[in-house]
Amino acid sequence: MIIKIFDDKVSLGKAAASQAAAAICHAIAEKGTARIIAATGASQFEFLDALTQTPGVDWQNVEMFHLDEYVGLSLEHAASFRKYLLERLIRPAGIGAYHLLDGELDPQEVINKVGHALAAAPVDVAFVGIGENGHLAFNDPPADFETDKAYIVVQLDGACRHQQVGEGWFSSLEEVPKKAISMTIRQILKAKEIICIVPDARKAAAVKACFEGEISPMAPASILRTHPSTTVYLDKDSSALLSAELVGE
Repeated sequence: MIIKIFDDKVSLGKAAASQAAAAICHAIAEKGTARIIAATGASQFEFLDALTQTPGVDWQNVEMFHLDEYVGLSLEHAASFRKYLLERLIRPAGIGAYHLLDGELDPQEVINKVGHALAAAPVDVAFVGIGENGHLAFNDPPADFETDKAYIVVQLDGACRHQQVGEGWFSSLEEVPKKAISMTIRQILKAKEIICIVPDARKAAAVKACFEGEISPMAPASILRTHPSTTVYLDKDSSALLSAELVGE
């Protein structure tokens, strides 16, 4: 695992976007298409803005998969991750093929349909973030490190739901759905390359727990340390609690 630290979110986002674009272009050059997994949330704003503006990416030959989505939330809701991806990635980039998780349909039918499409070929690059509770996708602690399923329905813990209110997606905790569809830990780790984007001081404790503590279901994103090709992008705020040895000082 490689950790890169930047002065601010904008420079972080541009650097991560450069690596992401290179991975996509490499896959297209090699086999004609690129398969990607995209994350959502406030932490991804600068990254996706930079990525969609990166020249030279043949987005018509990109196939995108959705990382997670709330159960029961409409597409029109401000917190809908389908809405987020359509507005911040799919439409601005002009992605040719995409598979969204429809939280308004029967979750098991959605899981079966998108999971089947996901299993058709390897994923070239996954873009992920880390939650304030250390979650990876919506795999809150203790995360399931063992299931081989592509997607599962999860119960969202209190810390995760409070984060969504804190980011402004919901006006109260009561509005935040209690269940979500999430890509599993093992499925995320199947990606050939993982780019993890984690800015902001509110993520500093989770970053320290995941990258300096034990690899454990109680710190779900700690599992990224076992992947052969993961790059973590931090800013000064999110990396503030890391040891000097880890940040290379």
